[in-house]
Amino acid sequence: MQTLDQQVAQRLAASGVRYTSGRRAVVKALTSADGPRSAQELFDELDLPLSSLYRSLAVLEESEVLTPHHGTRGVTRYELAEWAAGHHHHVVCGSCGTVDDVHVDPALEAELERLVAAITDSLSFQPTGHALEVEGRCDACR
Repeated sequence: MQTLDQQVAQRLAASGVRYTSGRRAVVKALTSADGPRSAQELFDELDLPLSSLYRSLAVLEESEVLTPHHGTRGVTRYELAEWAAGHHHHVVCGSCGTVDDVHVDPALEAELERLVAAITDSLSFQPTGHALEVEGRCDACR
């Protein structure tokens, strides 16, 4: 079985893109994060020039290694794509903008899939996936 780094390298190579040390650093940081991170949060954590960070984010997004989430206050946060991180949902604090991953019990996930099917069937729409974001206030902001 391939490691995540090998899978990312393979995806980038298929697009004719190198897996640079900066891109590796972004993937590693997002692998250990407990939710999506903004470019500013990644910049604060990593020792990369801002221009390199933004280029790495763009390349990794174009290669479908990262998924962007356009959240509150116009801040885009990035996380590993579902193929790499597994299926999950998010809780989003409307005050501070913190986004945390939430893994849902399989029985609840089945209910979510049933609801998605009920909604999309009435629209003659073929879903390819779903994501749930619950908005509210985190402990620190309450």
